[in-house]
Amino acid sequence: MTNKRWLPRLAARLALLLAAAALILGVVRASAEEILSAAAEATAAGEDFEYDPWEPLNTASFSFNRQLDRYVVKPVATVWDIVLPDPVQRSVRNAIDNLAVVRRLVNNLLQLKLEGAGREVARFVINSTVGLAGLFDVAKDGLGIKPSDEDTGQTLGVYGLGPGPYLILPFLPPMTVRDGIGYAADGAMNPLNYFIPVGATLGIYTTNAINERSLNLDKFEQVEETTIDLYGAVRNAYLQRRAAAIKE
Repeated sequence: MTNKRWLPRLAARLALLLAAAALILGVVRASAEEILSAAAEATAAGEDFEYDPWEPLNTASFSFNRQLDRYVVKPVATVWDIVLPDPVQRSVRNAIDNLAVVRRLVNNLLQLKLEGAGREVARFVINSTVGLAGLFDVAKDGLGIKPSDEDTGQTLGVYGLGPGPYLILPFLPPMTVRDGIGYAADGAMNPLNYFIPVGATLGIYTTNAINERSLNLDKFEQVEETTIDLYGAVRNAYLQRRAAAIKE
């Protein structure tokens, strides 16, 4: 009886958390380096990286998300950048990223990447202790143990599930149908969901989003100034990166 009451509450909590996280994180998810790379190599992008049958919907959503970034996320991130020095911002990113160990470990194991799984365990132990709860990436910077960043979307691709159409929705990051399923599963593996109140969890997600945007202010500015077709560059960058990640 207890389980029957507990499971619906957990499901509702996860749904609320994922929706709010997507709202805040969606407009800053794409990597500026990836966008620049895709723009520079646009001619090399073949048809496999341009499967976009829902382009009218996607372009409208992309425009909406850009305006949200321009008028909400970027101004807040600019103030954040003034208040906090870069080393503090990087420590915030390290601490939050340290908590993603469950998602990375599970997906390394599902893909039978045992060496990557071992690195994730080692990184978590080292950074959680010597790195002061993950504030410092001692494993990487001091010992050369790099993260093995695997997610559920990649795992589904490794097991043969096709990406499906490219998709952008308001408040959500660029994705494919397959990666949307993986995105929800990855969110459910965040340990924050189970041990602290929803409000505190959302505060951490918000902090992470603003912090990431703050660390990339100049790069995003460069992207917007130098890329003619920003929508196409983001799409190609995302699809190329995901295809490469699955082949690794």
